[in-house]
Amino acid sequence: MAKLNPYDLYDIDSQLTEEERMIRDSVGRFVDERALPLIPEHFDKGTFPKELVTEVADLGLLGSSLEGYGCAGLNSVSYGLICQELERGDSGLRSFVSVQSSLCMYPIYAYGSEEQRERWLPGMAKGEIIGCFGLTEPHGGSDPANMKTHAKRDGDDWVINGSKMWITNGNIADIAVVWARTEEGIMGFVLEKGMPGFEARAIKSKMSLRASVTSELYFDNVRVPEANRLPNVKGLKGPLGCLTQARYGITWGPIGSAIACLNEVVDYTSDRELFGRPLAANQAVQLRLAEMGRQITLAQLLSLRLGRLKDEGKMQPAQVSLAKWNNVRMALDIARDCRDLLGGSGITTEYHAIRHMLNLESVITYEGTETVHQLVIGRELTGISAF
Repeated sequence: MAKLNPYDLYDIDSQLTEEERMIRDSVGRFVDERALPLIPEHFDKGTFPKELVTEVADLGLLGSSLEGYGCAGLNSVSYGLICQELERGDSGLRSFVSVQSSLCMYPIYAYGSEEQRERWLPGMAKGEIIGCFGLTEPHGGSDPANMKTHAKRDGDDWVINGSKMWITNGNIADIAVVWARTEEGIMGFVLEKGMPGFEARAIKSKMSLRASVTSELYFDNVRVPEANRLPNVKGLKGPLGCLTQARYGITWGPIGSAIACLNEVVDYTSDRELFGRPLAANQAVQLRLAEMGRQITLAQLLSLRLGRLKDEGKMQPAQVSLAKWNNVRMALDIARDCRDLLGGSGITTEYHAIRHMLNLESVITYEGTETVHQLVIGRELTGISAF
């Protein structure tokens, strides 16, 4: 019998189309050849590898699941595989693509006017216009209905006041999709860099997502024209719809982190000898590695099924919550265990595990904390909201 792929124990590869495999492999080569040589140094310095943005755009990875406007029009499984391979490199790189695609391009595509789509989406697909997404606020990200940022009509304009927190891409963004409370309900606005009263401040001293830009946004009487308001949605269903798109990609991304950590630790324990034999020859080590393989396999099957449901138009938000909860927890636990198996070497960024472990501490918190997703499933099981 043919030997199993240790990182694809249930032969997920055979369930993919030729196009899906080609996309995964092309992004994988980009990660191996271009991203991984740069990421550790950027992580150490706390800088984003902006030099990769043009290459990411040239691969068609920005807004890849959208149709038209220079976007690739790929299916959902392809987008998931893109996220998996990018996060195999670093969560910060996947976060950049996720925010640009699912949280900025998607709302303009889904909720914007045709004029807005033509104005921004082609440049965003080329990486010439970078976006950020303003929903989370300093007083509590898990309760978006309690947002304080507000917009008031003033003639043909809107005047926005408030602030947003933990905003990926904030300091490098050319536009920000910002959600604000109005007398007519919650609405989305596209703010442009340089608008008077609009300021982005970098969040420093991060120990996680260091190869990513994280910012605070401030709005002090920012005057925004009506032409910059997203006209086709009102209420929380707008931002929550964006989050569902982004969370879907996040169910795939941590699989890449986990595979990177397992691959590294299998090589390390096979090569390192203690007491006359490789570490990998010990039952205690093999039990831990086997558990990692089991958990990765379950996550792969979960995300693949979720992707097929999404392409069939049948995906439910609670199903996304289940996969986000399971897969990020899986990857974080694996990264921590791999760090331990690497011994003293595991605390340096010469190895990948601690970088992935630190990044995943953010991934398990953003786009809905683990607890929020657990409560979503609890509500599905009981019919009772415990929020």
